[in-house]
Amino acid sequence: MKYSEINVRRKPRQSRAKLTQEALQESFVRLLHERPANKITIREITDLAGVGLGTFYEYFSKKEDLIALTIHLHVKHNAEQMKTYAQSLMQLSTALDLSAYLQQMIHFQIEQVQGQQFLWAQVFLLERQISSIEIYQKSYAMMVDMWRCILAPFEAEIALDRLALNMQRVCYGFISQTLLIQPEFDDWHILKEDMMMAIHPLSYPHTPR
Repeated sequence: MKYSEINVRRKPRQSRAKLTQEALQESFVRLLHERPANKITIREITDLAGVGLGTFYEYFSKKEDLIALTIHLHVKHNAEQMKTYAQSLMQLSTALDLSAYLQQMIHFQIEQVQGQQFLWAQVFLLERQISSIEIYQKSYAMMVDMWRCILAPFEAEIALDRLALNMQRVCYGFISQTLLIQPEFDDWHILKEDMMMAIHPLSYPHTPR
């Protein structure tokens, strides 16, 4: 069964409550390294987090809500890292052209995914199992917005919305499909080369007519 939205019973407003929710997420991720998500119980999550079962239900109505939130926050964190890196690139070099800029961003994205390969493979798998089309669309739109922000310095040269969408199509498609089929994939330099070839035609200016 897939869920149309992430149902969080209580959003953490105090630092202690936030730490508790983060501890539940971290415990779930740690347990994922031992067994599939459908084999993990709420009791195991709370025991590892060091909280009572009742505490879990203060925040979530079911395990799937915790999983959905964990996926969302992981993707959101990656988007924030990408935007921060893009800003640093623009600050370091004012002469960086669009093609070189996109290559740098692809390289950084590959490094981020490779550094947490197991977790990303699980995220893509669980996304298919847990997320409804509504949740998926919101997540996808968030990533397209990320690319729109990253590409904004070149807005005068490109069709910004179109290129942002296409960059998300390329990056998400190549990486997610690779890890869904081969969770222990290790030919990252080849994948990077293939992604570079795919984005090469996109890197040419194509201002709207």
